[in-house]
Amino acid sequence: MSMSDRSASRPPLHYAWVVMGVTFAVLLVGAGIRATPGILIVPLEREFGWSPATISAAVAVNILLYGLLGPFAVAIMERFGLRRTVVSALAVLTIGVASTSAITRPWQLVALWGVVVGSGTGMVALVFGATVANRWFATNRGLVLGLLTASSATGQLIFLPLLARLGESFGWRAVSLTVAGAALLLIPFVALLLRDRPADLGLPPYGGTTVEPRVVSTVNPAVRAVKALRTGLGSRDWWLLAGSFFVCGASTNGLIGTHLIPACVDHGIPEVQAAGLLALMGIFDFFGTTASGWLTDRVDSRLLLFCYYGLRGLSLMFLPFSFDYSFAGLSLFAVFYGLDWIATVPPTVRLAEKSFGKENAALMFGWIAAAHQVGAASAAWTAGFVRTATGSYLGAFVGAGILCLGASLMVLFVGFGPQGRAASGRSASGSTAPSPAA
Repeated sequence: MSMSDRSASRPPLHYAWVVMGVTFAVLLVGAGIRATPGILIVPLEREFGWSPATISAAVAVNILLYGLLGPFAVAIMERFGLRRTVVSALAVLTIGVASTSAITRPWQLVALWGVVVGSGTGMVALVFGATVANRWFATNRGLVLGLLTASSATGQLIFLPLLARLGESFGWRAVSLTVAGAALLLIPFVALLLRDRPADLGLPPYGGTTVEPRVVSTVNPAVRAVKALRTGLGSRDWWLLAGSFFVCGASTNGLIGTHLIPACVDHGIPEVQAAGLLALMGIFDFFGTTASGWLTDRVDSRLLLFCYYGLRGLSLMFLPFSFDYSFAGLSLFAVFYGLDWIATVPPTVRLAEKSFGKENAALMFGWIAAAHQVGAASAAWTAGFVRTATGSYLGAFVGAGILCLGASLMVLFVGFGPQGRAASGRSASGSTAPSPAA
């Protein structure tokens, strides 16, 4: 067979991969924006004399809104489409982050970084990735979701060292403007390339054989989201998944993502070097989360989550003592912890799909992810309070480790018992409101 014959017989690239690439870029920039407070805490302390507890309050509001808007974002995407929703969110982020460079009072930090930026990032949260994976991929869905989730780690890898050096050389305001510029640059790419569903292009999902009919939701997004929450509150499986994901948020972006750099500074490690630790976590989490997606297609998700939470708890208990082994000890923590950073997402989405049905998986995961951000917000503020009150992060790190060990036991009970089976039956029958295959 000639080269031209082989080229002609090769199937064209499915547009699902283009959509995944755009989604990866959006989630990557969103992750960079969410990681920025870790760079800003120390400079804001120095310039304005604000305490870690004061700054952490704004971060907590940001994280809380990021999570609480997730399920509403899924319902809005169902009603108005992916492209319009994401373009609007990026515009809000551009304005909110850029305006942060002009703050002079704590309430302004809460209003802009907490409310405006928190709302914008909530619209391009992990539920966006879950929605894309469900709509565009019939096979390899776990692997795709793992790659999209790993974009959060890649966002840290790309942004944190750069932003730390930028802040060191030009000040924290340059950091805000740079991040805002990244969000602005994405808008035309999203507008041109993102599509809502394969049916818009007359295609089946990747790995599928039939074009799924396009269904436009006419349900009020708020009503759709609230009905889904009502279904979740009546399900034991939802409580187990939401409770474990609460701990996930508390032990990752709420604690480590927000407070690792200040904790390193407390031990004499410069900010740029500390930011490098988070970037190192990002490198290893990219591989860890992608591998978690691959494993989710093959291994019981409950067993995966048991291992992830258990190992995370042990690593957090080791962290306070790793400072005694200088930067090498922290590097060991970063590698070990990085592999497990957000590897919990693909198996959690898979369990939500099994409990509530494919058509409701993204929306129900949105409420589970809201619990994640409630945990993250709680830890962001609590750790700042503990540091202000005791002068050390020891209690915060050890407490988070204990919570992780508890979560490792919780997830083993997902799917067992009559409550879990009944909840699955209710969701599959459409009790969460008419659903256009989220």
